[in-house]
Amino acid sequence: MNRILRPALAVLAAAAAFSSPACAQAPRTDAIAAGTFAYNRAAPLDLRDSLETAANGLEIRRISFASPRGGRATGLLYVPQRPGRRGGIVMLHGAPGSARSISAIAESLARRNAVVLSIDAPFARRGTDMVTMTPQDSADHVQLIVDLQRAVDVLLARPDVDPARIAFVGGSYGGAVGTMYAAVDPRPVTYVLFVPDGGLVHHMADANGGRPERMAELPEAVWNRWVAAMRPVEGLGYISRARPGSILFQNGRADEFVPAAKAAELHRAAGPSHTVKWYESGHRLPRQARLDQFQWLHEHIGTDAVTAQERAEAAAEAPATAAAQARG
Repeated sequence: MNRILRPALAVLAAAAAFSSPACAQAPRTDAIAAGTFAYNRAAPLDLRDSLETAANGLEIRRISFASPRGGRATGLLYVPQRPGRRGGIVMLHGAPGSARSISAIAESLARRNAVVLSIDAPFARRGTDMVTMTPQDSADHVQLIVDLQRAVDVLLARPDVDPARIAFVGGSYGGAVGTMYAAVDPRPVTYVLFVPDGGLVHHMADANGGRPERMAELPEAVWNRWVAAMRPVEGLGYISRARPGSILFQNGRADEFVPAAKAAELHRAAGPSHTVKWYESGHRLPRQARLDQFQWLHEHIGTDAVTAQERAEAAAEAPATAAAQARG
């Protein structure tokens, strides 16, 4: 995830605005109890939907819907052309990235018989940097959590989706956002969070929770105000409220972007009822991790099970990967 960070000197351009009295630290409140992520579920979706491709039993559609926080949320919808009702999956990409950047993963899930809706984060819709070190970061995060809930509304409005079989899948930045989303929306029966940490502050801070050395040129007051804006809506402080046993965490022990210590801190914050799978890998998890996702989703929302051939291919890949790592 630290690929999303802008150089410290670029961040300084925003420091003056964020240091102004209008941006003074607000008192911390319980964001969920305060209704920070609430919206009117009865409001019209204003869904716009156009076919992009249709091949081999799968439609891929460009969609957008009205965002309760303003503008339009955009994304891609993957619809299997099989009869009957099926599970639905909301997906969120990493950073930098977009709904299209995870199209291969989304398509693989859809071909296992799920309707998949992958949405763009606000920064991806604008085509701008994700981290600005201004209050915009907190506003974007809140909007995204609301838009993820609205994406579930889109799936539930479809006659081919079983409302009892909804899941969320997010990786890296998408997984970190998912730590907050899992605490907010109880409608998904499961959340698959791969290579996540607990949010932007958790990701960027040093081991003691302070301003990291790589951002030494950023005024400490700017850092402190940014943390004060972000931490109250960050998943690390709320993930213990997720439905017990609903989360699959997947992390790499040698992850260069999400250190194992931070991943373990997130797992502890969530509580012992959830499932944690570690892999001997970096941020890019091995094929076995994808199969573990497939099997988990099969067990929770009824997607197609992992086949014996897929297991054999993953087993064959593991020794080759280990050998390549040893040579490297």
